[in-house]
Amino acid sequence: MSTTGYAYAIGYGNELRSDDGIGQRVAKALHLSNVKSLAVHQLTPELAEALAHADLAIFIDACFTSESSQVQVQSLSSESFNIIAGHTADPRSLLALTQALYNRCPQAWWIKVPGVNFELGYSLSPFAEIGVAIALQKITQIIDENFSLLL
Repeated sequence: MSTTGYAYAIGYGNELRSDDGIGQRVAKALHLSNVKSLAVHQLTPELAEALAHADLAIFIDACFTSESSQVQVQSLSSESFNIIAGHTADPRSLLALTQALYNRCPQAWWIKVPGVNFELGYSLSPFAEIGVAIALQKITQIIDENFSLLL
């Protein structure tokens, strides 16, 4: 890790499909020092340059409750990376691209927040709102734990 000591929190998803906007909602609500928050519709190759300069990357997305009914926190290792095969990506492929282009990749986490309503609409379900609050707590914990190691 470098000594710059900052992280990128990238929340992604479609805000016009109710709970699919969870990732963007979390990113917009995150206000921590040393954290640059981005709310985007999808992960794109253009994000690789920013990630190359970060010490830590946290990706936030919605998932279906059939995948998990709990907020999931997954550490991403460089062995799990695959290069992007199109314009959009998941966090692993975006990190692989960052490594391939810049020979550097931040430590990374993937937070998946379960949702129940993915219909057209802008509001989150009450279930998703609870998940957003839990995700914010987990992100704060990840930032605190990782940046205390830099000191």
